[in-house]
Amino acid sequence: MTAAAISTATGHSYGVERVCRILELPRSTFYAQQAVTQTSTPRLLAKRGPKPKYSDSELLDFIRADLERTPFIGEGHRKVWARLRVVDEVRVSRKRVLRVMRENHLLSPHRGRRSNERLHDGKIITDAPNVMWGTDGARIETVDDGWVWVFTAVEHWNAEVVGWHVCKEGNRYAALEPISQGIQKYFGSLVAGIARGLLVRADHGPQYISDHFINQIKFWGAAPSWAFISEPETNGVAERFNRTLKEQAIYGRVFNNVEEVRKAVGTFVALYNAEWLIEKLNFVSPLRARELCDLRNAA
Repeated sequence: MTAAAISTATGHSYGVERVCRILELPRSTFYAQQAVTQTSTPRLLAKRGPKPKYSDSELLDFIRADLERTPFIGEGHRKVWARLRVVDEVRVSRKRVLRVMRENHLLSPHRGRRSNERLHDGKIITDAPNVMWGTDGARIETVDDGWVWVFTAVEHWNAEVVGWHVCKEGNRYAALEPISQGIQKYFGSLVAGIARGLLVRADHGPQYISDHFINQIKFWGAAPSWAFISEPETNGVAERFNRTLKEQAIYGRVFNNVEEVRKAVGTFVALYNAEWLIEKLNFVSPLRARELCDLRNAA
């Protein structure tokens, strides 16, 4: 009923006020019921703003094509979004890429839950290369040789793997090998004091707290920098690379011996350094970031 409603019996309009007075019904009740009736059948409104250049189905096709061509598995939405912008010139919102990937179950299966508790200042990234390297070891099971060890040394500035070593016995000598490779490569030799100023971040594993390991890196001029107890994230650069290595090159494969593990790790490290996109570096690879740094320093 409205104020302009026509009575079907008399053909006249009596108005809301007169009808409510005769029926002894408060007008506020009438208007409240009228509002409920109107909101129960809302009008379908088009989304405000300009229409996007690509529909969700078209964007999904771009995302699937990108995930299929990348040599890596389980990458997150940020890298997909970055490659779409740079490689395919598909400029869409990052949050929209996240939504489409989530709705179609394309997000990385390796994403872990984050803790809200922060027991350290959270800064382990350096502003320049060769300031801090992180190192850590991991074990991989093989059919013939049993458990074998993988040791890595990772640059905190650009997440580059500066050295790696695969062996059967994971002792203090094996743990030093990646550090030795990195110093030889980026400092030019292994003479006394050559790596002065370099910090080596490690956890409290027996290889890293041994006298031989500590004395050797001090001989090269470097200094140990220990991760905080019960806070593995303070050695997060090396820990994160080892996790990436396992996700991309180890999990789901059967290795017969240490040589097969060595080949798989070497192949992935080369691919990772050359092509793995690092978000903190504006989505460029570790080697590309070092090249750009060298160009800026030479200019």
